[in-house]
Amino acid sequence: MQQTAKPTEPIGLVIERLIDAPSSLVFKVWTTPEHMARWLGPKDFSSHSIRLDFRPGGAWSAVIRSPEGEDYPMGGTYREIVENRRIVFTFRWTGEDGPDTLVTVTFDDLGTRTRLTFAQTPFDTVESRDSHAEGWGECLDRLVAYILENRT
Repeated sequence: MQQTAKPTEPIGLVIERLIDAPSSLVFKVWTTPEHMARWLGPKDFSSHSIRLDFRPGGAWSAVIRSPEGEDYPMGGTYREIVENRRIVFTFRWTGEDGPDTLVTVTFDDLGTRTRLTFAQTPFDTVESRDSHAEGWGECLDRLVAYILENRT
């Protein structure tokens, strides 16, 4: 009996948002700790201790806090930065097992609007991917709302 192995696709996620703001503003809100503190984390979470060594090879870390007061520290390393266009970084929940994931955020300049595309891979389970998709989706909704409320 002959068996063939088929390669499996890595489990990943892609989320897009169309934002009524120029890419330079969206990029700034993504890369400045004071701005990130306003949108990082799912709905009803807060964030603190945001540290960004914003350069290729630099480390980043942050802590999100649930409404019940539980802290979830995270961090990683920046791999690639193209101002106003693209950020690539690793992501890991601090102190948890499992692989680092690779996050790629692109900022497509559409004049007065920006298409933000967030991609993250690989996840070791579909459940982990789905949980991250929900959390990051809420983060991006908060980011869009924050930008629209504070555009000037």
